[in-house]
Amino acid sequence: MIILLTIIVCTLLTSAYVVLMLAYTKGWATQNDFVLPPVYEPHTRISVIIPARNESQHIGACIESILGQKYPDELFEIIVVDDHSEDYTAGVVHEYTDRNVRCIRLADIITPGKEINAYKKAALAAGIAHSNGELIVTTDADCIAPNAWLMHLAAMYELQSPAMIIAPVIYSSKTTSLHLFQLIDFMGMQGITAAAHRLGLGNMSNGANLAFTKAAFMRVKGYEGIEHLASGDDYLLMMKIKKAYPDGIAYLKSAKAIVTTAPQPGWRSFLQQRIRWASKSGKYNDARLTLILLLVYLFNFSLLALGIGGFFVSELWYIAGIMLAAKIIAELVFIIPVAWFFRKEWALGYFPLLQPLHVMYIVLAGFLGFFGGYEWKGRRVK
Repeated sequence: MIILLTIIVCTLLTSAYVVLMLAYTKGWATQNDFVLPPVYEPHTRISVIIPARNESQHIGACIESILGQKYPDELFEIIVVDDHSEDYTAGVVHEYTDRNVRCIRLADIITPGKEINAYKKAALAAGIAHSNGELIVTTDADCIAPNAWLMHLAAMYELQSPAMIIAPVIYSSKTTSLHLFQLIDFMGMQGITAAAHRLGLGNMSNGANLAFTKAAFMRVKGYEGIEHLASGDDYLLMMKIKKAYPDGIAYLKSAKAIVTTAPQPGWRSFLQQRIRWASKSGKYNDARLTLILLLVYLFNFSLLALGIGGFFVSELWYIAGIMLAAKIIAELVFIIPVAWFFRKEWALGYFPLLQPLHVMYIVLAGFLGFFGGYEWKGRRVK
Protein backbone atom coordinates (compact mmCIF):
# COMPACT_ATOMS: atom_id res chain seq x y z
CA MET A 1 0.00 0.00 0.00
CA ILE A 2 2.83 2.40 0.88
CA ILE A 3 4.63 1.58 -2.37
CA LEU A 4 1.45 2.20 -4.37
CA LEU A 5 0.88 5.54 -2.66
CA THR A 6 4.51 6.48 -3.29
CA ILE A 7 4.15 5.64 -6.97
CA ILE A 8 1.01 7.78 -7.27
CA VAL A 9 2.55 10.79 -5.53
CA CYS A 10 5.81 10.53 -7.47
CA THR A 11 3.96 10.13 -10.78
CA LEU A 12 2.01 13.32 -10.09
CA LEU A 13 5.13 15.23 -9.08
CA THR A 14 7.11 13.99 -12.08
CA SER A 15 4.30 14.77 -14.53
CA ALA A 16 3.94 18.29 -13.15
CA TYR A 17 7.70 18.83 -13.28
CA VAL A 18 7.98 17.60 -16.89
CA VAL A 19 5.07 19.84 -17.94
CA LEU A 20 6.81 22.77 -16.25
CA MET A 21 10.05 22.11 -18.15
CA LEU A 22 8.16 21.81 -21.44
CA ALA A 23 6.41 25.10 -20.70
CA TYR A 24 9.77 26.74 -20.03
CA THR A 25 11.06 25.32 -23.32
CA LYS A 26 8.19 26.99 -25.15
CA GLY A 27 8.67 30.21 -23.19
CA TRP A 28 12.35 30.42 -24.10
CA ALA A 29 11.67 29.66 -27.77
CA THR A 30 8.96 32.31 -28.06
CA GLN A 31 10.88 35.02 -26.18
CA ASN A 32 11.87 37.23 -29.08
CA ASP A 33 15.48 38.23 -29.61
CA PHE A 34 16.02 41.96 -29.36
CA VAL A 35 17.79 43.35 -32.42
CA LEU A 36 19.38 46.77 -32.40
CA PRO A 37 17.82 49.05 -35.04
CA PRO A 38 20.05 49.46 -38.14
CA VAL A 39 20.36 53.21 -37.63
CA TYR A 40 20.31 54.06 -33.95
CA GLU A 41 21.63 57.08 -32.11
CA PRO A 42 21.12 56.89 -28.33
CA HIS A 43 20.14 59.89 -26.28
CA THR A 44 19.56 58.39 -22.82
CA ARG A 45 21.81 59.43 -19.97
CA ILE A 46 22.89 56.26 -18.08
CA SER A 47 24.37 55.83 -14.60
CA VAL A 48 26.12 52.51 -14.00
CA ILE A 49 26.12 51.69 -10.29
CA ILE A 50 28.62 49.12 -8.98
CA PRO A 51 28.56 48.15 -5.29
CA ALA A 52 31.96 46.75 -4.33
CA ARG A 53 33.43 45.16 -1.24
CA ASN A 54 36.97 43.76 -1.27
CA GLU A 55 37.02 43.58 -5.08
CA SER A 56 40.46 45.02 -5.85
CA GLN A 57 41.26 41.99 -8.03
CA HIS A 58 38.18 42.43 -10.22
CA ILE A 59 36.98 46.02 -10.20
CA GLY A 60 39.60 47.27 -12.68
CA ALA A 61 38.58 44.81 -15.40
CA CYS A 62 34.92 45.60 -14.74
CA ILE A 63 35.48 49.34 -15.15
CA GLU A 64 37.58 48.82 -18.28
CA SER A 65 34.80 46.79 -19.92
CA ILE A 66 32.31 49.59 -19.27
CA LEU A 67 34.66 52.34 -20.42
CA GLY A 68 35.07 50.36 -23.64
CA GLN A 69 31.35 50.59 -24.48
CA LYS A 70 30.17 51.65 -27.94
CA TYR A 71 28.16 54.33 -26.22
CA PRO A 72 28.77 58.08 -26.23
CA ASP A 73 31.11 58.98 -23.38
CA GLU A 74 29.06 62.04 -22.50
CA LEU A 75 25.93 59.89 -21.98
CA PHE A 76 27.12 57.58 -19.22
CA GLU A 77 28.86 57.68 -15.88
CA ILE A 78 30.23 54.97 -13.60
CA ILE A 79 29.68 55.17 -9.86
CA VAL A 80 31.46 52.62 -7.69
CA VAL A 81 30.23 52.46 -4.10
CA ASP A 82 32.96 51.12 -1.81
CA ASP A 83 31.24 49.04 0.86
CA HIS A 84 33.77 49.16 3.71
CA SER A 85 36.44 47.36 1.69
CA GLU A 86 39.47 46.13 3.58
CA ASP A 87 41.66 45.94 0.47
CA TYR A 88 42.70 48.37 -2.28
CA THR A 89 39.30 48.52 -4.04
CA ALA A 90 38.90 52.28 -3.58
CA GLY A 91 42.47 52.89 -4.70
CA VAL A 92 41.90 51.04 -7.97
CA VAL A 93 38.75 53.05 -8.66
CA HIS A 94 40.48 56.36 -7.93
CA GLU A 95 42.89 55.61 -10.77
CA TYR A 96 39.95 56.14 -13.16
CA THR A 97 38.51 59.34 -11.68
CA ASP A 98 39.62 61.39 -14.69
CA ARG A 99 37.48 59.19 -16.98
CA ASN A 100 33.98 59.90 -15.64
CA VAL A 101 34.33 57.32 -12.89
CA ARG A 102 33.44 58.20 -9.31
CA CYS A 103 34.06 56.37 -6.06
CA ILE A 104 31.70 56.83 -3.11
CA ARG A 105 32.51 55.48 0.33
CA LEU A 106 29.46 53.96 1.98
CA ALA A 107 31.09 54.58 5.37
CA ASP A 108 30.84 58.33 4.71
CA ILE A 109 27.11 58.11 4.08
CA ILE A 110 25.54 55.76 6.61
CA THR A 111 24.93 56.92 10.14
CA PRO A 112 27.70 55.72 12.50
CA GLY A 113 26.48 52.93 14.76
CA LYS A 114 23.36 52.30 12.69
CA GLU A 115 22.56 48.60 12.42
CA ILE A 116 22.42 47.50 8.79
CA ASN A 117 21.49 44.07 7.49
CA ALA A 118 21.38 44.92 3.78
CA TYR A 119 24.68 46.60 2.92
CA LYS A 120 24.29 46.03 -0.82
CA LYS A 121 20.93 47.79 -0.89
CA ALA A 122 22.47 50.66 1.10
CA ALA A 123 25.35 50.85 -1.37
CA LEU A 124 23.04 50.85 -4.39
CA ALA A 125 20.79 53.48 -2.84
CA ALA A 126 23.81 55.70 -2.14
CA GLY A 127 25.04 55.37 -5.72
CA ILE A 128 21.60 56.14 -7.14
CA ALA A 129 21.25 59.17 -4.87
CA HIS A 130 24.49 60.59 -6.36
CA SER A 131 23.66 59.67 -9.94
CA ASN A 132 22.76 61.95 -12.83
CA GLY A 133 21.33 59.37 -15.21
CA GLU A 134 17.78 58.87 -16.41
CA LEU A 135 18.38 55.13 -16.64
CA ILE A 136 20.07 53.31 -13.75
CA VAL A 137 22.09 50.22 -14.68
CA THR A 138 23.45 47.93 -11.98
CA THR A 139 26.18 45.33 -12.21
CA ASP A 140 28.64 43.65 -9.86
CA ALA A 141 32.32 44.39 -9.37
CA ASP A 142 33.41 40.99 -10.72
CA CYS A 143 31.43 41.34 -13.97
CA ILE A 144 32.58 41.98 -17.53
CA ALA A 145 30.22 43.64 -20.00
CA PRO A 146 30.34 43.29 -23.81
CA ASN A 147 30.94 46.54 -25.68
CA ALA A 148 27.36 46.79 -27.01
CA TRP A 149 25.79 46.28 -23.58
CA LEU A 150 24.70 49.85 -22.82
CA MET A 151 23.65 50.40 -26.44
CA HIS A 152 21.17 47.51 -26.26
CA LEU A 153 19.81 48.54 -22.86
CA ALA A 154 19.31 52.11 -24.04
CA ALA A 155 17.70 51.03 -27.31
CA MET A 156 15.17 48.79 -25.57
CA TYR A 157 14.42 51.56 -23.10
CA GLU A 158 13.94 54.18 -25.81
CA LEU A 159 11.87 51.91 -28.09
CA GLN A 160 9.64 50.20 -25.50
CA SER A 161 9.72 52.58 -22.49
CA PRO A 162 9.83 49.91 -19.76
CA ALA A 163 10.30 50.87 -16.12
CA MET A 164 12.76 48.00 -15.65
CA ILE A 165 14.83 45.81 -17.98
CA ILE A 166 16.04 42.34 -16.99
CA ALA A 167 19.03 41.14 -19.00
CA PRO A 168 21.10 37.92 -19.22
CA VAL A 169 24.10 36.92 -17.11
CA ILE A 170 26.44 33.96 -17.48
CA TYR A 171 29.43 32.56 -15.63
CA SER A 172 32.88 32.61 -17.15
CA SER A 173 33.97 29.16 -18.31
CA LYS A 174 36.24 27.02 -16.21
CA THR A 175 36.67 23.26 -16.23
CA THR A 176 36.67 22.20 -12.58
CA SER A 177 33.68 20.16 -11.41
CA LEU A 178 32.51 23.00 -9.18
CA HIS A 179 32.69 25.61 -11.93
CA LEU A 180 30.98 23.34 -14.45
CA PHE A 181 28.20 22.65 -11.98
CA GLN A 182 27.70 26.36 -11.33
CA LEU A 183 27.78 27.17 -15.05
CA ILE A 184 25.11 24.60 -15.98
CA ASP A 185 22.89 25.37 -13.00
CA PHE A 186 23.09 29.13 -13.49
CA MET A 187 22.54 28.83 -17.23
CA GLY A 188 19.33 26.95 -16.50
CA MET A 189 18.18 29.68 -14.11
CA GLN A 190 18.88 32.32 -16.73
CA GLY A 191 16.83 30.41 -19.27
CA ILE A 192 13.98 30.10 -16.79
CA THR A 193 14.16 33.85 -16.13
CA ALA A 194 13.52 34.60 -19.81
CA ALA A 195 10.92 31.85 -20.23
CA ALA A 196 8.97 32.73 -17.10
CA HIS A 197 8.81 36.37 -18.17
CA ARG A 198 7.43 35.36 -21.56
CA LEU A 199 4.84 32.99 -20.08
CA GLY A 200 3.79 35.20 -17.19
CA LEU A 201 4.86 32.53 -14.70
CA GLY A 202 6.56 34.92 -12.31
CA ASN A 203 9.39 37.37 -12.83
CA MET A 204 12.99 36.84 -11.81
CA SER A 205 16.02 39.07 -12.15
CA ASN A 206 19.72 39.37 -11.41
CA GLY A 207 21.38 42.54 -10.14
CA ALA A 208 24.48 41.81 -12.22
CA ASN A 209 22.57 42.96 -15.32
CA LEU A 210 19.60 45.08 -14.43
CA ALA A 211 18.31 48.47 -15.56
CA PHE A 212 15.49 50.66 -14.29
CA THR A 213 14.51 54.27 -14.57
CA LYS A 214 15.47 56.59 -11.77
CA ALA A 215 11.91 57.92 -11.87
CA ALA A 216 10.52 54.43 -11.18
CA PHE A 217 13.01 53.91 -8.36
CA MET A 218 11.96 57.19 -6.75
CA ARG A 219 8.25 56.50 -7.27
CA VAL A 220 8.41 53.20 -5.36
CA LYS A 221 10.66 54.84 -2.74
CA GLY A 222 13.62 52.67 -3.56
CA TYR A 223 14.37 49.94 -1.07
CA GLU A 224 12.11 51.39 1.61
CA GLY A 225 10.23 48.56 3.30
CA ILE A 226 12.71 45.89 2.18
CA GLU A 227 15.95 47.36 3.51
CA HIS A 228 15.87 45.01 6.54
CA LEU A 229 16.23 41.98 4.23
CA ALA A 230 19.85 41.22 3.41
CA SER A 231 19.18 39.78 -0.04
CA GLY A 232 16.74 40.69 -2.78
CA ASP A 233 18.12 44.01 -4.01
CA ASP A 234 17.12 42.86 -7.50
CA TYR A 235 13.99 40.73 -7.10
CA LEU A 236 12.30 42.66 -4.30
CA LEU A 237 12.87 45.98 -6.05
CA MET A 238 11.49 44.44 -9.23
CA MET A 239 8.31 43.40 -7.42
CA LYS A 240 7.84 46.93 -6.08
CA ILE A 241 8.26 48.35 -9.57
CA LYS A 242 5.96 45.73 -11.08
CA LYS A 243 3.25 46.72 -8.62
CA ALA A 244 3.56 50.36 -9.67
CA TYR A 245 4.05 49.53 -13.38
CA PRO A 246 2.15 46.24 -14.06
CA ASP A 247 3.31 46.11 -17.70
CA GLY A 248 6.59 47.86 -17.12
CA ILE A 249 9.02 44.92 -16.85
CA ALA A 250 10.89 43.93 -20.04
CA TYR A 251 13.35 41.13 -20.76
CA LEU A 252 16.30 41.86 -23.05
CA LYS A 253 17.16 38.65 -24.91
CA SER A 254 20.31 39.45 -26.82
CA ALA A 255 23.65 37.68 -26.94
CA LYS A 256 25.27 41.11 -27.26
CA ALA A 257 23.96 42.14 -23.85
CA ILE A 258 25.18 39.13 -21.83
CA VAL A 259 27.19 40.15 -18.79
CA THR A 260 29.81 37.64 -17.65
CA THR A 261 30.52 37.09 -13.98
CA ALA A 262 32.91 34.88 -12.04
CA PRO A 263 31.76 31.60 -10.43
CA GLN A 264 32.33 31.05 -6.76
CA PRO A 265 35.86 29.75 -6.09
CA GLY A 266 34.96 27.05 -3.54
CA TRP A 267 32.12 24.79 -2.48
CA ARG A 268 31.58 26.69 0.76
CA SER A 269 31.25 30.09 -0.89
CA PHE A 270 29.03 28.55 -3.56
CA LEU A 271 26.65 27.12 -0.97
CA GLN A 272 26.64 30.41 0.95
CA GLN A 273 25.74 32.25 -2.27
CA ARG A 274 22.86 29.91 -3.06
CA ILE A 275 21.57 30.05 0.52
CA ARG A 276 21.61 33.84 0.13
CA TRP A 277 19.57 33.56 -3.07
CA ALA A 278 17.19 31.03 -1.51
CA SER A 279 16.68 33.28 1.52
CA LYS A 280 14.32 35.33 -0.66
CA SER A 281 11.97 32.35 -1.03
CA GLY A 282 9.81 33.34 1.92
CA LYS A 283 9.49 36.91 0.60
CA TYR A 284 7.92 36.23 -2.79
CA ASN A 285 4.66 38.08 -3.24
CA ASP A 286 3.86 36.01 -6.32
CA ALA A 287 1.62 32.97 -5.92
CA ARG A 288 2.62 31.47 -9.28
CA LEU A 289 6.33 31.66 -8.57
CA THR A 290 5.83 30.35 -5.03
CA LEU A 291 3.92 27.31 -6.33
CA ILE A 292 6.57 26.64 -8.96
CA LEU A 293 9.38 26.82 -6.41
CA LEU A 294 7.42 24.52 -4.12
CA LEU A 295 6.95 22.01 -6.95
CA VAL A 296 10.66 22.09 -7.82
CA TYR A 297 11.63 21.65 -4.18
CA LEU A 298 9.18 18.79 -3.53
CA PHE A 299 10.25 17.01 -6.71
CA ASN A 300 13.93 17.13 -5.78
CA PHE A 301 13.22 16.34 -2.13
CA SER A 302 11.27 13.26 -3.25
CA LEU A 303 14.20 12.13 -5.38
CA LEU A 304 16.58 12.45 -2.45
CA ALA A 305 14.16 10.74 -0.06
CA LEU A 306 13.69 7.84 -2.48
CA GLY A 307 17.43 7.49 -2.91
CA ILE A 308 17.89 7.21 0.85
CA GLY A 309 14.81 5.06 1.32
CA GLY A 310 16.07 2.59 -1.26
CA PHE A 311 18.63 1.32 1.25
CA PHE A 312 15.67 -0.01 3.25
CA VAL A 313 13.16 -0.76 0.48
CA SER A 314 14.97 -1.48 -2.75
CA GLU A 315 11.88 -0.90 -4.91
CA LEU A 316 12.19 2.80 -4.17
CA TRP A 317 15.36 2.93 -6.23
CA TYR A 318 13.39 1.95 -9.35
CA ILE A 319 10.98 4.81 -8.77
CA ALA A 320 13.88 7.20 -8.16
CA GLY A 321 15.59 6.01 -11.35
CA ILE A 322 12.50 6.72 -13.45
CA MET A 323 12.08 10.17 -11.88
CA LEU A 324 15.75 11.01 -12.43
CA ALA A 325 15.59 9.89 -16.08
CA ALA A 326 12.49 12.04 -16.63
CA LYS A 327 14.25 14.98 -14.96
CA ILE A 328 17.36 14.66 -17.13
CA ILE A 329 15.42 14.34 -20.40
CA ALA A 330 12.98 17.17 -19.67
CA GLU A 331 15.72 19.52 -18.50
CA LEU A 332 17.94 18.70 -21.48
CA VAL A 333 15.12 19.53 -23.90
CA PHE A 334 14.89 22.91 -22.20
CA ILE A 335 18.54 23.74 -21.65
CA ILE A 336 20.01 22.75 -25.03
CA PRO A 337 18.73 25.88 -26.88
CA VAL A 338 19.61 28.01 -23.85
CA ALA A 339 23.17 26.68 -23.95
CA TRP A 340 23.46 27.52 -27.65
CA PHE A 341 22.33 31.08 -26.93
CA PHE A 342 25.07 31.47 -24.31
CA ARG A 343 27.56 29.53 -26.48
CA LYS A 344 28.13 27.02 -23.70
CA GLU A 345 26.77 23.92 -25.48
CA TRP A 346 30.09 22.17 -24.88
CA ALA A 347 29.25 21.96 -21.15
CA LEU A 348 26.12 19.84 -21.67
CA GLY A 349 28.14 16.62 -21.84
CA TYR A 350 28.59 16.94 -18.08
CA PHE A 351 24.89 17.61 -17.46
CA PRO A 352 23.69 14.04 -16.67
CA LEU A 353 26.72 13.33 -14.48
CA LEU A 354 26.03 16.31 -12.23
CA GLN A 355 22.34 15.55 -11.65
CA PRO A 356 22.69 13.78 -8.26
CA LEU A 357 24.66 16.77 -6.99
CA HIS A 358 21.98 19.12 -8.33
CA VAL A 359 19.26 17.29 -6.40
CA MET A 360 21.18 17.46 -3.12
CA TYR A 361 22.04 21.12 -3.60
CA ILE A 362 18.42 22.13 -4.31
CA VAL A 363 17.23 20.43 -1.14
CA LEU A 364 20.03 21.70 1.10
CA ALA A 365 20.16 25.29 -0.16
CA GLY A 366 16.38 25.58 -0.14
CA PHE A 367 16.13 24.37 3.44
CA LEU A 368 18.98 26.47 4.80
CA GLY A 369 17.86 29.52 2.83
CA PHE A 370 14.42 29.40 4.41
CA PHE A 371 15.44 28.64 7.97
CA GLY A 372 19.03 29.75 8.44
CA GLY A 373 21.48 32.59 8.04
CA TYR A 374 24.57 32.76 5.90
CA GLU A 375 27.94 34.44 5.56
CA TRP A 376 28.66 36.75 2.64
CA LYS A 377 31.56 39.10 1.92
CA GLY A 378 32.97 38.42 5.38
CA ARG A 379 29.71 39.27 7.15
CA ARG A 380 27.32 37.03 9.01
CA VAL A 381 23.82 37.81 7.74
CA LYS A 382 20.53 37.07 9.42
